[in-house]
Amino acid sequence: MDRFEAMRVFVAVIDAGSFVGACDALALSKAAVSRHVADLESRLGVRLIHRTTRKLSLTAEGEVFHARCEELLASVEEAEAEITSVSGEATGILRINVPFTFGHLHLAPLWVEFMALHPKVTLDVTLADRVVDLVEEGFDMAVRIARLPNSTLISRQLTSARLVLCASPSYLRNHGTPAHPSELAQHAVVAYSLFSMGDNWPFTGPQGTLSVKVSPRLRTNNGDTCRVAALRHQGIVLQPSFLVGPDLIAGTLVELLPAYRSIELGVYAVYPSRKFVAPKVRLLIDFLADAFRMQAWPG
Repeated sequence: MDRFEAMRVFVAVIDAGSFVGACDALALSKAAVSRHVADLESRLGVRLIHRTTRKLSLTAEGEVFHARCEELLASVEEAEAEITSVSGEATGILRINVPFTFGHLHLAPLWVEFMALHPKVTLDVTLADRVVDLVEEGFDMAVRIARLPNSTLISRQLTSARLVLCASPSYLRNHGTPAHPSELAQHAVVAYSLFSMGDNWPFTGPQGTLSVKVSPRLRTNNGDTCRVAALRHQGIVLQPSFLVGPDLIAGTLVELLPAYRSIELGVYAVYPSRKFVAPKVRLLIDFLADAFRMQAWPG
């Protein structure tokens, strides 16, 4: 029996929660998966898994062995990464988490270019605006947009953007143009609900810093929705320059209060704090940094 393969199958069964799930993950037959686990239990002389018609659960011995198997498999993966980093060749599946709007607008075209440069890499890209746990959810890296990166992760800044206050010319004709941030309280506002500052929008201007509490007419967790609402004359938005920049150039949106700047954001590549970085991760981060090096967002 191949002990390493048996441990790999055992861990896959537990991670998937079923033998069938492990079959799909490993591209093995159910008979092969069952045989590996049975042989492993026979060699160890203990039952590792409680099997019922509804679910699987680990025995006490199984819990101990599962933890050690995970440690061993992680060590093997780390050792492989250390060795392959010498050659610098990117291979294997690269799981990436990126913000929805930024990923759609600015990263989607880059994936094709990266795969052309590294044909042995398979990309698995998840678009989501929530902050994922890279280790817990199995991501190799993520792109995050924030004022400061999470200190528990290693990060590299790729580019930057700023939040721009803007509205459509039609809205401004009908409702007037605010002359000071405090006047935003009297305007219709379309707010992005995932902002850490909530409804207290910060600005830095001639008199220093100030915060204005707005009363959103529409609140959404999607920047594209904010942009469309502004283009349809529904109110004032505070959105990143990488999203509304082209509208500002076209004149379909107008920047408001340019003397009062809001938050500056960094666009970061982040990855778990590990001793050895797989070549596929390192090469992708270098590629993205080069792609955004000369980027200046309109607005």
